[in-house]
Amino acid sequence: MDYSVVWFKRDLRLHDHAALHAAALRGPVLCLYVVEPSLWAEPDAARQHYAFILESLRDLYRALREHGGCIHLVTGEVAEVLGRLHAAAPFGALYSHEETGNGLTYQRDIAVARWCREHGVRWQEFPQFGVVRRLADRDTWQARWEAFVSQPCLPVPPTLRFAPLPWPDVPPPDATALGLGDDDPPGRQRGGRTAGLAVLDDFLTERSRQYRGGISSPLSAPTACSRLSPYLAFGCLSLREIVHATRHAVANLPAGAQRNGLTAFISRLYWHCHFIQKLESEPALEFRNLHRGYDGLREADWNPVHFAALTAGRTGWPLVDACVAMLRETGWINFRMRAMLVSVAAYPLWLHWRPVGLWLARQFLDYEPGIHWSQMQMQSGTTGINLPRVYNPIKQARDHDPKGHFVRRWLPALRKVPDSWLFEPWRMPAALQAAHGLGPGDIPEPCVDLDAATRSAKARLFALRAQPEVRAAKAAIVARHGSRKRSPSASPRARQAADKAQLKLDL
Repeated sequence: MDYSVVWFKRDLRLHDHAALHAAALRGPVLCLYVVEPSLWAEPDAARQHYAFILESLRDLYRALREHGGCIHLVTGEVAEVLGRLHAAAPFGALYSHEETGNGLTYQRDIAVARWCREHGVRWQEFPQFGVVRRLADRDTWQARWEAFVSQPCLPVPPTLRFAPLPWPDVPPPDATALGLGDDDPPGRQRGGRTAGLAVLDDFLTERSRQYRGGISSPLSAPTACSRLSPYLAFGCLSLREIVHATRHAVANLPAGAQRNGLTAFISRLYWHCHFIQKLESEPALEFRNLHRGYDGLREADWNPVHFAALTAGRTGWPLVDACVAMLRETGWINFRMRAMLVSVAAYPLWLHWRPVGLWLARQFLDYEPGIHWSQMQMQSGTTGINLPRVYNPIKQARDHDPKGHFVRRWLPALRKVPDSWLFEPWRMPAALQAAHGLGPGDIPEPCVDLDAATRSAKARLFALRAQPEVRAAKAAIVARHGSRKRSPSASPRARQAADKAQLKLDL
């Protein structure tokens, strides 16, 4: 029989699923998810991502069973799987969402497009976010984003007919067989649309009361932030349905902090797509500096000792090390703390953003390549269009964890440190450390002098930034990637507010 293949990727839901909706209008569908060994061999892949996807696929399987079908999991490279399927049971059309993923998925999609052309299969893709493929310039982007999110959500097709897989289903490989490590945080969020809807409802009705003013501190952020980011990243919920639900909640709230917070949250959904659009328009920014004038700034100075201290949570700066500990346990920290981690890596530790970014991609359950690599470069000062933000980890601790509750939770050794020494515990005299039961190695000493290393880093960055040829190249980057949320003639205060908005992306 003639049927269509619906290729599920990072869109693990039935509701507001444009590819499934279009395919169902054509006739029977075969719902396919491909476990790609090459994708899981990439250095940004982690066991926790795979576990979250399998949980989401189980939830999707249950939803499809209610309609008389199922999701078929096949292991292999996508073009090869499609070839095998087409040889056994020819199909005329392939439907999927557009994906703005890492470099491997970009090349894989080129291979799939080639296979479709060679075999006469029509491949139709649909936008997943407010991201525009082959965007000519940014001038119309904001209006197009608004048009996309304002469209009605697509319901689950009322009549679904299913085509069978022409060979027996085989269970997917386990994480170890795919070569994935043991990095599955025990306290991470669980996958699936059912879990995502519960998080959304809890945020809109209750937790959003804390959103305004609560998302910066690592103490309040775990409940104040929406915590929807992994469900967006893997498509358990659609961007559009979250925007609609939030706007509905705003319309039914009286004026006040909760309503203002949800309005700000909608703005962050806009910035979410703004950053993904950068990678869509320039896939190379995953691998090289967005502004090529910054090539060579850090590459030759890689320090493995500094990187080891960062990844082990042994930098000596309590807030930094506590954030690393929380990541290992939960797969999540709030956006300000993510920015601080990258800033510490980029400036006092003087580490290039690419290896640090690969490590953090594996730590973040909600790893979204477009946001991740755009932010890695933005926080490292290599975009050429954003004002560098250098976070002092001691000041951040004083501002956002003044009583040390966060660092003492995640760093048990610091529970023995008196308040007066908490922000710089390595300065405690050895005798005093011993008197409080601290042994050798309990309190790591920073591998660099924070003030001196930061001054040196800023001097090197700003010296390069001031060069005429570097300044001259900025205009082309602004034209291609700059936000149009403010006019070029805006006041300095308006420009500063727009820059700050890009640094508060907590979802």
